[in-house]
Amino acid sequence: MKTRILLADDHPFLIEGLRSLLDTRFEIVGTAADGKALLDLALDLQPDIAITDISMPVMNGLEVTRRLRELGSKIKIIILTMHADVDLVREAFRMGASGYVLKNCAVEDLAAAIRSVSEGRLFLANSLAKGRLEGVNAAGKVLPEAGSGNLTPRERQVLQLVAEGRIMKEIAALLDISVSTAGFHRYNIMDKLQIRSTAELTQYAIRHKLVFLQSASTSYPLEAASGDAETAI
Repeated sequence: MKTRILLADDHPFLIEGLRSLLDTRFEIVGTAADGKALLDLALDLQPDIAITDISMPVMNGLEVTRRLRELGSKIKIIILTMHADVDLVREAFRMGASGYVLKNCAVEDLAAAIRSVSEGRLFLANSLAKGRLEGVNAAGKVLPEAGSGNLTPRERQVLQLVAEGRIMKEIAALLDISVSTAGFHRYNIMDKLQIRSTAELTQYAIRHKLVFLQSASTSYPLEAASGDAETAI
């Protein structure tokens, strides 16, 4: 039986490229263009593995990973991203990810990641591996979250949307809540964090990896070949 995979990225051409590259070896059960859609589809379709970028609209990939773990989901998460930042690698595994792969890797590296996490191991390419997993539980257990840990899941989601430049009406529509409820969440966020402006909220969200600068979300296609070996933990 083929491994069932859910793909998530906000760049349609990358999704189609991944589908064409992986479809012969794995079963692609669905695709998502934002974090909320990914969470909903993951809970509905129950794939074996979800492959997602970190930089996702509405809800970023790390937040989706954290929410799935909170809900007790057994879905394995592979982060496929251009972000090679040490802190992001560590945070991904703390949140419960099982693999971390860069978008400029070879297709075989991604396939190796899928095989490794299917067998219950963590996966990190050798180009990222050295020193990246310090402080991460060997079984992939989620460790305490820093920074925004005193915010509720809904407040983190609203914070990301505010930092993306969304107005309250847009946030309410995306989250299927009233405008007044969205505004109430924004007030609570600012009160908890002792922040007084949208600019400060945005800076906070970027600093704590809840949202990413647009210039950092450019996708790169997977390469056909690579000399980088895998690291399975």
